[in-house]
Order: sequence, then C-alpha cells, then structure tokens
Amino acid sequence: MFLHLDLDCFFVSAHRTLDNSLKNIPVAVGGRSNLNIFSTKKEVRKISENNGAFVSTILTNEGEKTFNDYFVDENGKIRGIITTSSYEAREFGVKTAMSVNEALKLCPNLKMIPPNYPLYHELSQKLYKLLSYEIPLVEQFSIDEFFGDVRGYIGEEEVVEFAYYLKEKILKELKLPISIGIAHSKYLAKLITEYAKPDGVRYIKKEDMDEFLKDIPIKEFPGIGKGYQQKLQGYGIKTLGDIKNKKNLFYSWKKPGIDLYNRVCGINDTQLIQQRDKKSIGIGRTFDPIYDRQELLRRVIILSRYLCFIVKKSDVNPLTYAIKIKYESNTKSKNYVNVNRIFNESDFKAKMKTLFLENDIHPTHSVVQLNLTVSNFSKPKEFTYNIFEYEEDIKKRELTNKLQFLRDKYGVDIIKTASELKEKLTNKDDIIKKR
Repeated sequence: MFLHLDLDCFFVSAHRTLDNSLKNIPVAVGGRSNLNIFSTKKEVRKISENNGAFVSTILTNEGEKTFNDYFVDENGKIRGIITTSSYEAREFGVKTAMSVNEALKLCPNLKMIPPNYPLYHELSQKLYKLLSYEIPLVEQFSIDEFFGDVRGYIGEEEVVEFAYYLKEKILKELKLPISIGIAHSKYLAKLITEYAKPDGVRYIKKEDMDEFLKDIPIKEFPGIGKGYQQKLQGYGIKTLGDIKNKKNLFYSWKKPGIDLYNRVCGINDTQLIQQRDKKSIGIGRTFDPIYDRQELLRRVIILSRYLCFIVKKSDVNPLTYAIKIKYESNTKSKNYVNVNRIFNESDFKAKMKTLFLENDIHPTHSVVQLNLTVSNFSKPKEFTYNIFEYEEDIKKRELTNKLQFLRDKYGVDIIKTASELKEKLTNKDDIIKKR
C-alpha cells in the first residue's frame, strides 16, 4: 500500500505558520526573476541544503521585503508571477503562472507575499524527517510531495486511520495542512491525492480502481503532457479507462508506452526512489533588455560563480558546459563545450566567457536571458583526466575548495572577482550617455 502526501498550497501555508492573520483570506506568493545576484550591494546569499533531484535554490531575503520593495520596479510597474495561491484566492480566479498584476485585478484584496525560500526548505526538511520516523520507506518527490511505502507495516484495514494520524501529527508539529491519496501503487496514489484535496484523505481499493479510473480525462494523470495527450487523442483515447483497454497499442510503443500503461493500471509501480541523481545542473536569469556586452559578460561571470558553488555543493565533476542566450527578438543562440579537466572555478569562468563571446550571434541586439548548464558528470573510477594538465588542475581545485569553504560559511558573495564589480550599463540610452 502506498501513500502520496501533498502539502496544500505549500508556500502560502508556510507563511501562515508564522502569521495567523493570513488564514482564511485570499493570499498568494509571487516570484520575480532573482536579479539581485547581479547587484553590487552587499547581501548574504546561500544555497539550499536540499539535494537529489531538486535544483539548488539561491536563498536570499526576499521574504523580508515589502510589496513595494519586491513587486514594484523602479518605474512603478508591478512585476512578478503567481507561484502559489490559497483556495480563497482561487475562488476569484487567481492561478499559478498568472501575472501578479492580473491577479490583483481579479482579486483587489489579494494579499501578495514575496517568497521565503529558506522557510520552505526548512519546513520541507522537517516534514521529511517526520515521515521517515513514521514510515519505513519514504521518497521525497518534490519540495512539497512525498511517497510512503507501508507494505508489511500498515494493514489495509488500518491505512486510512494511519493517514489521518499522519495528518494530525503534521498539523500539530508543523502547522501545515496536507492531502493524502492511498492506493496499491505509487502513481495511482498521486492521482488520488487530487481527489483528496483540500486537506483530506482518499483511499481507493484495488478492486474499485477500474470503476474510479474509467471516466477520468487523460490530462489528469501525472506525467501525461500536452504533446502526449494529442497523440493519445489521435487514437481515440480520452480517458484513463480507454488506456486500460488499449494494452497492445501501448506495448507496441516500447518503453514509454509500456511504462505509461503500467502506471495507469498500477502494474510494477512499486519502487520508491530515495535519492535522485541529477543529470544536469543549471542557473539562468531573465531580465530587461541589455545591450552592453561588458555588462552581459559580467553577468555570465556572476552566474558562473553561483553555478560553480552549486556544482561543488553537489560533489560532481561535469565534463560538458553549455550556454543559451535569448535575444529581445526572441531568437536564441546556444552551444556547449566538452572538457576533460578537474572542475575548478577559474577554468569554468574562462570557458563560459568564451562560450558567450563565440555564440553571441547578434552582438547589436539586446539580450533578455542567459542560461548556463553543466552536465555529463564523470565517475572518478571510470574517467581518465588530461595527464598534462593534472597537476595544475589539482592546484586550481584546491583553490576552488578554499573559496567554497569561505562561501559556504559566509555566503556566496563573500569573495568576488574585480570583473563582477564593474559599473553596468543596462540599456542603449545609458550607453549613449556614457559615451
């Protein structure tokens, strides 16, 4: 028997643990692209301790800022996107990914809150520890979702009572509401959780599953994206019940089709993943148009420093570095380089700078987004490094490790290079004035 546990409106609920005045009113948490990493102002920034499949988050003090400080830009324009909204806000039509400006038009009394990532990660870690104490095998699926395998530990006749016990304990100790779905397989439990919300428990027995699934639209099953939905609809498959009746078709699609069919039918879907290996690590920012290439290079170097810090925290050695540049005209340029070096900050910054210079295909156009990614992580016992550069790489790695120690202790910005502190020119008018 499997439990899927999903924190209700997690970011909003997290803020409510600190402020009772937020309860029972329309509340939303909104985010903006974290551009303050490019600021020359002194600020302590750290990286989330969450690991596994989670993208490391740069933790800053957004949660301490007022609405005007965070959501209103220097021109008086309201910026930001809704990340999570309370059920009270959803009644007004406020949705995830909606602009803050649009949300406030739909719900003028909406209480908008800047994100507090340290709080979210702290509560997520506390919940994982609580569940690990109560359940023999736990998988953290995301920052606010967990699977629990209680086979051989909790009997079928006791599983609903056990779920309510967990709910009460989580509410008492962490002040967080949670919904729980229960089924004989993982992804069916996750599907069922949607029918337990808000703040409820739902259990569907194995013998009742076919009846439960037959009329549910395929888009509601976790993992069936829009592209796959269109493919299935082309075969006349609109509900989960239709999938169950098309075994031969799905098995003809090999692994992707077989995996989907088995998940929908609850077949061989019983393995929990307690640690997820990252296939890549990236960092990126979207910003207002920038023409000045020196400023863009400065931002590449800053993003490289942050990404280096995250890579070292993850204890991996990437062999592929990639960059993606997006221009205001919506054109994009991307490329990568393969290396066989021991990862270190100085070489990584140099490679990323070169990648930018070589792939800035529209040097007269403004840039609105930069993304840096590393991948192809080497296994120490299976890869031979460049023997001619090995001794020098070891020295550079040691220097990187010393920088890492200081940044881990005092913040990512404790040590910067001179190229990160240059005056920035953010638009064409500024450049003309400077000249």
